[in-house]
Amino acid sequence: MRYRTLGKTGLDVSVVGFGGIKLPDVSEAQACAALHRALDLGVNFIDTARDYGDSEHKIGLVLKERRGECIVATKTAARDADGALRDLETSLRELQAGRLDLWQLHNVMDQHLWEQVTRPDGALAAARRARAEGLVDHAGITIHRSLYVMREAIRSGEFETILLLYNPLDEEGVAANGILDLAHAHGLGTLIMKALGGGALLLPLTDEARDEQHRTSGGQWCDPIVRGSLRYVLSHPAVDVVVPGMRSVREVEENVPVGDLPPLAEAEREELFGAVGRLRGTYKYKQDCLRCGYCLSACPQGIQIPQVFHAAYAYRPPLPPRMRGGRGGRDPHHRAGDLPCARRLTGGVPRVRSVCGGMPGRHPNPAAAERGRRILLNYP
Repeated sequence: MRYRTLGKTGLDVSVVGFGGIKLPDVSEAQACAALHRALDLGVNFIDTARDYGDSEHKIGLVLKERRGECIVATKTAARDADGALRDLETSLRELQAGRLDLWQLHNVMDQHLWEQVTRPDGALAAARRARAEGLVDHAGITIHRSLYVMREAIRSGEFETILLLYNPLDEEGVAANGILDLAHAHGLGTLIMKALGGGALLLPLTDEARDEQHRTSGGQWCDPIVRGSLRYVLSHPAVDVVVPGMRSVREVEENVPVGDLPPLAEAEREELFGAVGRLRGTYKYKQDCLRCGYCLSACPQGIQIPQVFHAAYAYRPPLPPRMRGGRGGRDPHHRAGDLPCARRLTGGVPRVRSVCGGMPGRHPNPAAAERGRRILLNYP
């Protein structure tokens, strides 16, 4: 297991951490077995949250025996100081810990919430007080979607860590828009969640099939998309720790060895994008684009296809399943595989028809092209 210094906290953390978000799904015995196995394999960073059901309680059962072996982080979703301090009291009790290594403000995902937590009686004031009283050693923040809030939090000087969503799809644009690099430049420890796209970036196998593969291989089998995605995240020089959610010994034994592997080579990166493309998935925020960038060299018009898709995802409200695929259930990308440029892309059939209009040469829909151009010009 490799270890990195978690930004200005000075903590030496395993590059693969244990995410406690899935522990409410399993029994105490299974949760404790997974946590013990992770610690045995060199994992020393455990992340949970007050909002993760009984995750803190189950982690506490292990901490009472092995507290000195790990760095513990949890979160509060309260926006006011009083509510945050009540959460902290509960977290310390459930985790059976006298103090926390890292306490994070949870999912401050828009400007309104940012203004709430930073006002004089907001949750940030509770974090300052908790540090002053020795209840927590370090304060962090977790943020989804809002690049504006990410930048504000990083530049505020109030936080020592930031937890962000990042994976090969870069759904929230934290790599593409320089957020990871900005956090690193300001000395924040950078933690990564949803490295597997919330369970989307994996082979379509049942848990039973995975358990059987693990058993018959003597624990050596791994899902190539899972392992590739975790390595992809850790290949970014600004990332300190990836924190996949785990709930079994098998998942621990599959994920933790990534901590000993080198960064992805370019050929491995292309292979990973190809495997993800063959899943034919629609990912978080109904995202089809893998944002691998291979379409840029294939497009005869030089359209910035990934950026156009990213802008569309940022402003498009989620659709219920019955409405996916465009009007009348028709996939707006349904003929993309017929394009000459499609055969040049690693990920198989590109989902670009709604951007490029579906034909090489002059754009068949000038109005659509102009809309895409304006999105790019105005996208933050």
